[in-house]
Amino acid sequence: MAQYTGLQQVQRLSLQQTLSPQLQQSLHLLQVPALELNQLVHEELQQNPLLEELPKDEPPRLEVESDKKTETGDVEFDKEFETLAKIDDDWRENYRQTNAVRRRTAEQDEQRQQFFDSIAQPESLQQHLLSQLDLTGEEHKVAEYVIGSINDDGYLLTPVEELSISAGIPLTQLQAALDLVQTFHPVGVGARNLRECLLIQLRRLGKTDSIEAKVVAEHLDDLGRKRYPEIVRSLDLTLEQVQAIADFIATLEPKPGRMFSAEQQHYVAADVTVSATENGYEISLNDEQIPHLRISDAYKELMAGSEKTAEVKNYIREKINAGKFLIKSIQQRQQTIANIAKVIVDRQREFLDSGRAHLKPLTMAEVAKVVGVHETTVSRAVANKYIQTPQGLFEMRYFFTSGFATTSGGALSNTSVKDHLAQIVANENPNQPLSDQELVALLKEKGIPIARRTIAKYRDELNILPSNLRKKF
Repeated sequence: MAQYTGLQQVQRLSLQQTLSPQLQQSLHLLQVPALELNQLVHEELQQNPLLEELPKDEPPRLEVESDKKTETGDVEFDKEFETLAKIDDDWRENYRQTNAVRRRTAEQDEQRQQFFDSIAQPESLQQHLLSQLDLTGEEHKVAEYVIGSINDDGYLLTPVEELSISAGIPLTQLQAALDLVQTFHPVGVGARNLRECLLIQLRRLGKTDSIEAKVVAEHLDDLGRKRYPEIVRSLDLTLEQVQAIADFIATLEPKPGRMFSAEQQHYVAADVTVSATENGYEISLNDEQIPHLRISDAYKELMAGSEKTAEVKNYIREKINAGKFLIKSIQQRQQTIANIAKVIVDRQREFLDSGRAHLKPLTMAEVAKVVGVHETTVSRAVANKYIQTPQGLFEMRYFFTSGFATTSGGALSNTSVKDHLAQIVANENPNQPLSDQELVALLKEKGIPIARRTIAKYRDELNILPSNLRKKF
């Protein structure tokens, strides 16, 4: 006879890493763009009476130190804040005497304003795509037709077969033009559906064969409905791994054309501006959108009251600490973005000089190593961020792509190689399409050594048919 054991309660000790509310806030501030950060800061200003925005004509002030713990009553409490107030006043007086704040010259202010004025110029998605089109003759007209068929979200919802019939354009020409447009900025534009849009972005990040791409390709519906256990069972992952994958995919852009839509235009601004100078390229952060904060003198008024109960003292300490953490988090956010932008500029100087065909391979892991942070920090820092360059306005993610060495000793990104491949196919004779081996030879002439199997792989990623199917009958 089988013995029935029943239900049992078992105690078990385990270590589990959790994020504190403050750390979650810091990570969120790192990920949001400047305009959204502006809104979050103003919400915090309304909730914290000891936090105030620094007037533009007033110097910054030393943060008060309220971390010291006292347990000996009101006397120690008063001494603590009297000392802090004296330090704060002395520091402000010293600042006024030494004029220590670095100020921009009138010429720098004028140059900075010119860049922000250029950012504000409205540009439609179609205009932006056409500006990247480097074709002539019939190929230009076909690509222009494809671009005109893309909706404001950046999707091509009309099947290319229908476009071919309605416009009387050979299907192969339309497909080649679409393959080219899908290599343009913003990343993911020209996709036929959300799955393809996300996969294009993952390929641009060098994650073609990654677990994230596999989840998007096979379990996008489960991911959208948060059916994580289904993904766990299917791909033999842990729930923590699936959650991390979901968090990463959530940083991708589901609507590539969003930044150009008419109703969203005024919310888009560059977080970083790169300008050409006599000594190279200069990086500046868009601090104009972020309020400068300080701890208010209101804590002195609260201390001056006759009743300083434990509740009042705890309230003051809590609000000061919350304000200090917010200020430090914003400073750390700006410094991290600036450090990442510097690495991008250092690595992508040829792109800044000559355009997208000279984009160099760059991975988040490489940037993380230089900056001294984790790869996921880089991913969060560049999510939803834009950088204004002499070549135009780009998502910061645009500059992350894998690649390989050229015969000249340099390096080209996969994006640039695919761009070359798509342009060669778009300009080929439709009656005599080029074979993969011929494409290998043409790219080799451009100093790009590439294997035939890699050509076939890139053709598949660009949705370019084999030569026998591209031939016009």
